[in-house]
Amino acid sequence: MLQVKKPNLFWTPCAAHCIDLMLEDVGKIPMVKEAIKKSISLTGFIYSKTGVLNMMRKYTSKRELLRPATTRFATSFITLRSIHNQRQNLRKMFTSDEWRNSQWYKEIPSKNATATVLNDNYWRHVVYALKLTGPLVKVLRMVDAERKPAMGYIYEAMDRCKEAISSVFNGREEKFKRVFEIIDTRWNDQLHKPLHAAGHYLNPEVFYANVKGIYECSEVMDGMVACIEKLVPDQSIQDKIIKEEMPKYKKVVSCFSRPLAIRNRTQMAPAEWWNTFGSDAPNLRSFAIRVLSLTCSATGCERNWNVFSHIHSKKRNRLAQQRLNDLVFVKYNRALERRFKISDTTDPILLSDIDESNEWLLGRMQDEDNDFDDLVFDDDDLRWTDVGRASGASETVYHTKGSTSTREQASSSMRSYTLVDNEDDSEDINLVVSDEGEEDLPMSDDDII
Repeated sequence: MLQVKKPNLFWTPCAAHCIDLMLEDVGKIPMVKEAIKKSISLTGFIYSKTGVLNMMRKYTSKRELLRPATTRFATSFITLRSIHNQRQNLRKMFTSDEWRNSQWYKEIPSKNATATVLNDNYWRHVVYALKLTGPLVKVLRMVDAERKPAMGYIYEAMDRCKEAISSVFNGREEKFKRVFEIIDTRWNDQLHKPLHAAGHYLNPEVFYANVKGIYECSEVMDGMVACIEKLVPDQSIQDKIIKEEMPKYKKVVSCFSRPLAIRNRTQMAPAEWWNTFGSDAPNLRSFAIRVLSLTCSATGCERNWNVFSHIHSKKRNRLAQQRLNDLVFVKYNRALERRFKISDTTDPILLSDIDESNEWLLGRMQDEDNDFDDLVFDDDDLRWTDVGRASGASETVYHTKGSTSTREQASSSMRSYTLVDNEDDSEDINLVVSDEGEEDLPMSDDDII
């Protein structure tokens, strides 16, 4: 019905919502799900007890683990990254004398948290989750931004996202095949629309970097033509755009050949670039500004609805409609003004940020070198893997009918390891070994499940 009343209106889903659904699907992958589950348990334990929380802030220099984001699933993966960045401090906290002497040390949730932090497998799963989702979270942040319209970038951003995921796994398809299936399904069924293809074509930064490839891509060209037919009702203007003005844009002639225009392809927002340098192609310029000024996300509307729900409460449900509208307008625009003062609205979006996924990805996968297995001290060869094995965090617990761990039964024949502070109150921690049996139980990397 809407299509009949508004024949020149394009329908496209919220890109932020679609990418959030991708993150939700990625979160169902077993290794990722396990990492999130243990991380939720860990942070829940820390933040539920004021004393533990204060101790954690002491070891992390007042840095928080929980990092609320725009959506629930983005929050999960950003919090994973925060936990991974603080892994050294968390390990030191849960192996310190202060922790062992605390009132929470012998509690079951405390032992579970300690086992999680000192378990190699947990950190492997965290690294795997970050490798899969780092670029996706960056795309989500891009499309959710209110200051910079992302219509000209979403097409290229999704391509770069997949390239970044592939490169971090060195092209080993078995590692990321499932994630690519998730991305392609959501992209093809929901997110891929002609408007995104037109924005891809009209973005000078993207277009001139790969002119031949864009013209050979039927999806992009079909989307561009479909948008022209839909958004430009006048057929004579359609012909001018296709026959006269688009060739100028492609061949870099007339106004598009100016050195200033060429230099600013990557330094100006696409819509601003067209407004400044598209004078010799007025119809194409008007069409480009309309497309490139569009947002990809409906979260701005959702924020406005949240403001409305806060004002129109049970206690204030008798407000006149006009007064209610005025209050919502003032409150939302005050918040919008604060956000807009953060940066310049004409800045272009930096697609290179999507490629720089290393900040999320410190570490190696399970069958690769343990680069995440950090040294406890820079001037010693003691590693956290050794600490995890000594504490039993890396071992699998087998319960008998009497609920007795066979590992506990075998502990009498093992050496006991204890981390103790030096007498001089320095930050160094010594690993004290006391012989209580004849020999250690064997434990290798292959034994870790």
